[in-house]
Amino acid sequence: MMDHANDTGIHNFILAGFTATGNMRPLAVLGTLCIYLLTLAGNLFIIVLVKADSGLSTPMYFFISILSFLEIWYVSTTVPTLLHTLLHGKLPISSVVCFIQLYVFHSLGLTECYLLGVMAWDRYLAICRPLHYHALMNRQVQLCLAVASWVAGFSEGLVPGSLIATLPFCWKEVAHYFCEVAPLMRLACVDTSWHARVHRTVIGVINACNLLFILGLYWGILRAVMKLPSAASRAKAFSTCSSHMTVVTLFFGSAFIVYSGPPTIRANGRDKLIALVYSLFTPFFNPIIYTLRNKEVKEAMKRVSQRIRAVC
Repeated sequence: MMDHANDTGIHNFILAGFTATGNMRPLAVLGTLCIYLLTLAGNLFIIVLVKADSGLSTPMYFFISILSFLEIWYVSTTVPTLLHTLLHGKLPISSVVCFIQLYVFHSLGLTECYLLGVMAWDRYLAICRPLHYHALMNRQVQLCLAVASWVAGFSEGLVPGSLIATLPFCWKEVAHYFCEVAPLMRLACVDTSWHARVHRTVIGVINACNLLFILGLYWGILRAVMKLPSAASRAKAFSTCSSHMTVVTLFFGSAFIVYSGPPTIRANGRDKLIALVYSLFTPFFNPIIYTLRNKEVKEAMKRVSQRIRAVC
């Protein structure tokens, strides 16, 4: 049963989190902690490798390193509260901290949405406009696109943040492991159907436009690749795009289910399980996808390791 309070103002919420009992609790904590630490290590490894090896000083790897930097903060926004609820049960959290967590989480998610679009644009120019690629994607353009992604994400993150922060709340217990829009709306003293429609529309339009933009670019890439004369050239072009498309599928697929899917999908705590996909597992898989399936990264790892052995 949710804790009830009057609508004069709630200053604290309680994150219900996941219920893990008996032998499952240490396994859940250990598994989550391992995934979190591996996620931090994997994304930090990509950032350091791109900086350390001149062979990866290309626009594609610049954007991958930016994505890795984002993923470190993205996963760190929610996993600490997840671990706390697994270890100690329900977690009291002040309303200010709760709203900040919601804002930062959504802002980082929207930033990733735009960054994935930028990365698709980079691949389109590299494959479809190879002669003009370095002029069109010079260092200044790369920085501008990266900054624009962050500014757009954190600006549009104000929409869900302001929608929630202005609501009067009558209940305290959030049926989630972090402060998320839908569980918080269920605690309001007023009808939130308008707020829910605005949130779904804004998030849905942004995600849909970015996804259509990415799919349109990849349709152009597919047409260009099929015109290449040799099978080896086609295989190389597809290999540079397959990692990105895998990440796009994971990110947008889970986001659409949670934010644009029917309410029945989010019932009975299923939204918490789906949230694990984009808040925990996607940041974990990104470094694996971009390294294990990438020949250039493997070669860069060999070069860096040889330099380290030579120094030692």
